Amino acid sequence: MRRYALPGLFLVGLIAIVYVLISAGGGKPHENPLAKFATGSLTKLDLSGSGDPAGETPFYTADGTSHTLAEFQGKTILVNFWATWCSPCEKEMPSLGALQKARGGADFEVVAISVDSAEDKDYAAQRLGELGAANIPFRIITPEQYELVYDSGVQGFPTSILYGPDGREIARLAGEADWSSFEAIGLIDALLDR
Repeated sequence: MRRYALPGLFLVGLIAIVYVLISAGGGKPHENPLAKFATGSLTKLDLSGSGDPAGETPFYTADGTSHTLAEFQGKTILVNFWATWCSPCEKEMPSLGALQKARGGADFEVVAISVDSAEDKDYAAQRLGELGAANIPFRIITPEQYELVYDSGVQGFPTSILYGPDGREIARLAGEADWSSFEAIGLIDALLDR
């Protein structure tokens, strides 16, 4: 029995060392640190498109001037595609106005883009203010100009997409969210602290 004890102890020790090394090197993959904000109303936060470039097709301001998302490079933006005929869009708009008020500035901006028809442009601009988001400039793309919607991979409304200062997607959320919630403010603060 003694003659097997020493080799047995050695073998057990060797197995323990191999197990520790395999566990340390082959553990679960590193998770995106922003995943911790996917709680509460941000449960559907999708980080899978991280790194995708922003669409390059234009949207328009109330006066008809053409703009692109590239104009926001150097700033973190939350692009929100919304419409007056979309009840969840209208429901979340006050929280977007609150987020813009709380964190909007040189480093962050909410970019709400209406997808209403051209004949409803004035109503949509008015409605933006009525919904508590008068602090967000009015921007629109009509159904005939939906290239930005398609280029951005939007499947329904509302959809919000976060882009970093490099013009690349950070995360997106399909459906309504409370953008003035603790999780949303924490997410924006984490992005601005990067």
